[in-house]
Amino acid sequence: MKQQTKNGSFRTKGETIVAKAIRTVPGFGDTYRKFEQQTTLEQGSKSALQNYGRSIAKIANHFGADPLHLGIEQINDYLYTLLKNSSPSKSYFRHTVYGLKSLYRMFGQNAKALQMPPIKDPHTLPVVLSKQEVKKLLSCTENLKHRVMIGLLYSSGLRMNEARTLKITDIDSDRMQIHVKMGKGRKDRYVVLSELLLKGLRDYFRKERPQVFLFNGHTPGKPMGERSIQWIINEAVDRAGIQKQATCHTLRHSFATHLLENGVDLFSIKEQLGHARIDTTLVYLHIAQVSPKTVKSPLDSLYGK
Repeated sequence: MKQQTKNGSFRTKGETIVAKAIRTVPGFGDTYRKFEQQTTLEQGSKSALQNYGRSIAKIANHFGADPLHLGIEQINDYLYTLLKNSSPSKSYFRHTVYGLKSLYRMFGQNAKALQMPPIKDPHTLPVVLSKQEVKKLLSCTENLKHRVMIGLLYSSGLRMNEARTLKITDIDSDRMQIHVKMGKGRKDRYVVLSELLLKGLRDYFRKERPQVFLFNGHTPGKPMGERSIQWIINEAVDRAGIQKQATCHTLRHSFATHLLENGVDLFSIKEQLGHARIDTTLVYLHIAQVSPKTVKSPLDSLYGK
């Protein structure tokens, strides 16, 4: 079904940003197809292709021109506007810059790629829930499916997309592990399976009868959507009366922090989280409430002193 816009042109109802740019911006269809092909050949993740592709499509729609043909001043003006406005998220600005860099390099415009602004990560500490707040979050969630989802995110430290795309066959109750396939960086890993979570999962299986995916979405054969999971977390946080800006990722941060407070070493936490570098995991040292230990000579420990 098509809808007429104010200027008299027509657009397809429910049309995506990328589809609109391909339809209305001259030459962008060929550019995007080459961008998609090259990203796939370089084995980039689906989320990167989606986020970067949507970002460059927004630029094409904004200017009515292929981003490859825009001057660096036009691009900088656009990026400046993104930073000045409070509505776009920092992640969207990041995706736009990285998307443009990738696009320019693919098409041999390295000079433009080098002129893209640097992405600076603010040195802020992540939000972490206390153990009591996590208990309250779980106790306030009456819906079994939602409670199991929250329990999974906290007990295993999974990223949102890792949790939502888990399949029933990824749960290994014999080895008490969860097999995370193609996580961030396109890497597989195993994470811990909580005994309490396993009991909840078995109850959930009996009552809900999920098919294929651990958490099915509204569309048969598809996993639960990101927005649905975000809504579940937001509702639980509100019901629990938690004032912190808690998100799905907050449960992951809480998982890592509480492991550290329980005496688990940083390297093991790094492996559980799927971090590529230990530097990323070190941030939890600044959050965890770990009592300092008195340094004792290893010579004394040899003789039980």
